[in-house]
Amino acid sequence: MIVGVYGIGYLIASRDVYRHWPITLVGFLGKVFGPIGFVFSINAGTLPTSVGWTIITNDLIWWLPFAAILWGAIRYHQSVNTAYDTPEADDPLSELRTNQGSILDELANRQPQLIMFLRHAGCTFCREALSDLSRQRAEIEASGCGIVLVHMGDNERDASFFEKYKMDDVPRIADPHCRLYRLFGLDLGSFTELLGPRVWLRGFMAAVLNRHGVGRLRGNGFQMPGAYIYHCGQIHSGFQHTQASDRPDYVELAERFGESPVAKAV
Repeated sequence: MIVGVYGIGYLIASRDVYRHWPITLVGFLGKVFGPIGFVFSINAGTLPTSVGWTIITNDLIWWLPFAAILWGAIRYHQSVNTAYDTPEADDPLSELRTNQGSILDELANRQPQLIMFLRHAGCTFCREALSDLSRQRAEIEASGCGIVLVHMGDNERDASFFEKYKMDDVPRIADPHCRLYRLFGLDLGSFTELLGPRVWLRGFMAAVLNRHGVGRLRGNGFQMPGAYIYHCGQIHSGFQHTQASDRPDYVELAERFGESPVAKAV
């Protein structure tokens, strides 16, 4: 009876798997706890081992497809009402302003800008990036580049977060709908880019050993970060993250542009 009722639920969910993700979640939990209960029953001697064949066909083989559906559902709902869901027809460069009231091109026309696209404020790698930028700031500015931070939070509400890293006086642009992220070619990360083994290892080092910690998710947790040199309406160089845990050398990025023919011509 239970299997039959689940079948009706799965039939409904199959019409729109992302919308009906709770049905898939309930089924997935059942397929995880079922094998756990089987192991306890075997140890207690209340079930024969031959029941294990049912566990394989009824539970284990469904872990991967159900997990894939749930991953896709979370990714989809994180992107609703953002530039990834409904791409903007207007130009975010002319509409989004820094906390100081300037648009990005006004700053980039005066001098090259190192634009750091951050992940959400709860991400330990976002905190690590701000710490690195704060430590390397003098060298970056000495190369002739300014710094602009792009984040998915709120400029006023998150002021204390940036103040913690002594970056509260740096121009920052709040982009909760990821319009600039998309314009600069930054996409949502895959499972390995966000949660691969190397990411977990680097996350432990950044969060625990280097004491950057973690916080509440604010913004699209699937968003990949990026760093670019932007000047006079052109992207001249940048660092393409292959994993969320990548740690660019911002000074090297700024100095590389300073030594380029374009920078010398300016």
